[in-house]
This record gives sequence, structure tokens and C-alpha cells, in this order.
Amino acid sequence: RLLPELARLGIGYVPYSPLGRGMLTSGSQPGSLADDDFRRNLPRFAPEAVARNRRLVAELETMARRRGVSPAQMALAWVLAQGDHVIPIPGTKRVRFLDENLAAAEIRLQADEIAALQAIFRPEAVSGDPYPDMSFMR
Repeated sequence: RLLPELARLGIGYVPYSPLGRGMLTSGSQPGSLADDDFRRNLPRFAPEAVARNRRLVAELETMARRRGVSPAQMALAWVLAQGDHVIPIPGTKRVRFLDENLAAAEIRLQADEIAALQAIFRPEAVSGDPYPDMSFMR
């Protein structure tokens, strides 16, 4: 409901971490994070959440393979398909991933692909909160 209203008002939207902090990339293995990786503190990267979310990512990977693109490109193409006012800024540490991410802008998803990704990654299907509980700081 938010994105159509932003579009109506002419307001741009920059989604934070459009690749799910790396979970939606082809080389990501969230279960093997380094001891000092901050994602270990995020509920979405807890072992039980990762196990459930990997099933969703597997569906993304299947769709990407069918298209001949990477899972990251498929995810970014879906974000871009949300409207011209939606501008993802994925982070990367390597030029090859930057090039891969830029190429996602050339991918035009079909309506059925967009609908499938909407269904796969509906909010209630994703396990684990994106941030730790900070209620103790009140």
C-alpha cells in the first residue's frame, strides 16, 4: 500500500538492503557466517529462520536459473519492477558484483514472474525480524 501512495505523491523510495543483507545472492550461505559478522545478531539470520528462508530463496534461485540470471539480478529486477520511483542501492565489495547488479536494470520481468515473487516473499512468509529487539533501550 505504501509504494502506490508514494508514486501518487511523486515521492521516491530507496529500499534498504534490497538483497536481504546478502541472503538473496548466489554465493550466500547464511549458516556459515564468520564469528564477527554482525548478521549473526539479526533474528532473520538465526539458524531456524535461515532454514525457513532458504526455502524461499531456493524458489528465487529456480526462477533466476530459468531466466539465465543470478538470484541477485532477479531480486533487483523485482525491486525495480515496483515502479520508476523505487531506486534500490545494493551494497557490494567487488566490481564484478557491481557489474552484475547494474545488469539487473536491463531485465524486464513478466507479470507472472512479478506475481510469483510477490507470493514467495510475502511478508508473513519471511522468517525472523530484520533487526534485533531493541525494546530494552526504552
